[in-house]
Amino acid sequence: MSLFDLTGKIALITGSSRGIGKAIAGAMAMQGAKVVISSRKQDACDAVAAEINEKHGEGTAIAVAASISDKAALEELVRQTEAQLGPVDILVCNAASNPYYGPMEGISDEQFEKILSNNIISNHWLSQLVLPGMIERKDGAIVIISSIGGLKGSDSIGVYNISKAADFQLARNYAVEYGQHNIRTNCIAPGLIRTDFAKALWQNEEAEKRFNTQHPMRRMGLPEDIAGAAVFLGSRAGAYVNGQTIVVDGGSVI
Repeated sequence: MSLFDLTGKIALITGSSRGIGKAIAGAMAMQGAKVVISSRKQDACDAVAAEINEKHGEGTAIAVAASISDKAALEELVRQTEAQLGPVDILVCNAASNPYYGPMEGISDEQFEKILSNNIISNHWLSQLVLPGMIERKDGAIVIISSIGGLKGSDSIGVYNISKAADFQLARNYAVEYGQHNIRTNCIAPGLIRTDFAKALWQNEEAEKRFNTQHPMRRMGLPEDIAGAAVFLGSRAGAYVNGQTIVVDGGSVI
């Protein structure tokens, strides 16, 4: 059996109707997992679930819409997952928000709080919802999609970067508290990936050209470039990786 085989595993991936989350869901389904597609809009989730089911067989994916800003909605997301598929073996906290671009002097309290709530606290909520079952089974993996932004400052996405740095510590703390139950908690820190979420950072043609010229691999990342790391962390291949942040940026940081 492959170290990356996920047959029999239930994977819940937030923000999976597009971009990185969708790529992770597809990759995990390819390895045999049953996946839960979740984002704010049910029709978008339904479309991705249908696409995965057509490719990997009916019943491979289900769609449950939920807003990460709504704790009750996340509770219902986990309830629906358990009712339709079973307890969550792999949680991928991918959904995030960034409603503000610019220096920190211009951000409103509401925007600051929204970023911290959606990018940190919601990950804590979801983890707490799936952890009891993982503890009972003595097995589980939590993967938080952070960002290389958490490793540096910025004059345009400073608060977003603060939230992503906090996710590194959230993973470390969960690793310390729940590692004894054979539950691994880790972060993936993508570099600049060509997604709608990051469009403000790459949609300028000149800026993209400059980025590609300076980048070690001479290209921007794609959602599929992140999926392999998530499969690794959720599978037996990553069974002894805990509390870590894996940078997947093609060499941007170095």
